[in-house]
Amino acid sequence: MVGVKHSLEEVQMTVSHQKSDSPADGPADGPAGGPARLPATAGDCDVLVVGGGPTGMLAATELLRRGVRVRIVERAPDTASFPKALLLWPRTLDLFDDLGLLAATREAAVPIRGFSYFSERRPLAAFDFAEDLTPLCLPQNETERILRTGLHAAGGKVEHGVRLLALEGVDFSGRIDGAAPTTAVLEHADGRLERFRAPFVIGADGAGSTVRAQLGTGFTGSTYETAFALVDAPVEGRLPADRALYYQSAKGALVIVALPDGIFRFFSSLPPGQEVSVPLMQDIVDRRGPRGVRIAEPVVWRSVFRVHARHAADFSLGRVFLVGDAAHVHSPAGGQGLNTGLQDAHNLAWKIAGYLRGELSADVVAGYAGERQAIARRVVRDTDVQTRAWMADGALRTRLRDAAFRIGDRSGLVERLYGPVMAGRRLAYPAVRPSQVPARLTSCRCTGKVPGRVGVGAVFPRAVAVPYGLAGPGTDPSRWHLVGSDRGAASAELLVQSGHIADGFPQLRHLAVPHRALSAHGLCGRAGYFLVRPDGHIQAHGHAGDLERLEDELAHLFGARRPAAGHAATEV
Repeated sequence: MVGVKHSLEEVQMTVSHQKSDSPADGPADGPAGGPARLPATAGDCDVLVVGGGPTGMLAATELLRRGVRVRIVERAPDTASFPKALLLWPRTLDLFDDLGLLAATREAAVPIRGFSYFSERRPLAAFDFAEDLTPLCLPQNETERILRTGLHAAGGKVEHGVRLLALEGVDFSGRIDGAAPTTAVLEHADGRLERFRAPFVIGADGAGSTVRAQLGTGFTGSTYETAFALVDAPVEGRLPADRALYYQSAKGALVIVALPDGIFRFFSSLPPGQEVSVPLMQDIVDRRGPRGVRIAEPVVWRSVFRVHARHAADFSLGRVFLVGDAAHVHSPAGGQGLNTGLQDAHNLAWKIAGYLRGELSADVVAGYAGERQAIARRVVRDTDVQTRAWMADGALRTRLRDAAFRIGDRSGLVERLYGPVMAGRRLAYPAVRPSQVPARLTSCRCTGKVPGRVGVGAVFPRAVAVPYGLAGPGTDPSRWHLVGSDRGAASAELLVQSGHIADGFPQLRHLAVPHRALSAHGLCGRAGYFLVRPDGHIQAHGHAGDLERLEDELAHLFGARRPAAGHAATEV
């Protein structure tokens, strides 16, 4: 970064010796008549986002389109040019679709229609993705370019060359209601210091997060002993342009992924004592990978990196939150990292926005940490298993791994069961209150976690959500939906009663959907209701005997019911 850099001790000394001209941040004199502090400014800002990468930009965009005032600061002096993360899975593409960015993403990316695995160069297994589960491959700098377009369209911008040095006034009690704004000490590129107040702070500042350090929370996990080398370059020879290739051998793993514009990524475990170079990677390809393939010029990028499997002990403390790599880092196996971070941002933004508008309780905002920690831990665990499978050594471990891959290939279990998990279609948050589920032990309550079924906590199926206006470009990003299962006369009274309940909550849209459309996509088709959150997840589900539970859940989320002026017709 250009300009003067300050240590935290220097910041404290400098801040304490600068004259205050604002009584809003306390008296001009310091303790016992000592020097005054640099005044804190608030400006027109509800949320300070620290970190202007993809996760920070998405968090800001989601907040801005819900009417929240945002400031984004990024320590890097300019936009990133490195391709880094590659895969965007379908659940993430849903988020891009809602922002009107999907067409640009598809135009710039290439689809990866399957993964092929080899053992000592021999074909081992091939897993193909259904069209609705196919990820797109797009270098991270291009993903950031597209997200930046969306951010600018929403009225936001990233302030580059602004570094967070400290957070003051963090409420370590963890409360959200009644907590005072947090003050961020910021250093600009010219060495100027600024103290800036914001009601909420989001740390999207990467694996070395300053926000996380200021919270004092741990970053538990491990680092793999093996380093990895990476080369992005064109090739001479034939490689599939729509697949990822995994070459596993006793000497290490080699992964080859097709990128846009005829570029391929090669990454491999790095032999001890070696530096990354094209000749080294070519030697690895010649020994472990596809025959007849030459790495050509010009090389787009090369790098060495270590793989970590870590997550923060706490994803939030009061009104300060961690998202993306600041909260969790893990192996690139399966290309889940960027997706998990973007989904953190999506999960958090609507909650903060609803709270700031006075529509949601503090408990809803606090629920971010539990929901996303569970997901991050699962991703860290799953990617660790995949990485250790790549690096299996010893004859017995290799035979067991290869046997598992063959069984998965021949049975189709990986494509049917794990493909939807990787695509984000099995992403679900557990119910935490009885009011979220039916009172009786119904079939839908028992089968909600069965593959192919959609229960409480899961994403309401996109194939139903978009046609009925629950999701998609142009829909209201703050709207909750109470969806009734329309079974004609069998559900008529339930639809009327649930409509009366919905009348008391202006942020709630009530509509009826034919039960066949629901059951065709894994939802319970019995007469009942689904309460769907602004992020598309099912908050609660019940039947005719569960309307009191519905009222309890709405009261927990929104507070007291407002008197209705009159009953609005249910949308069909």
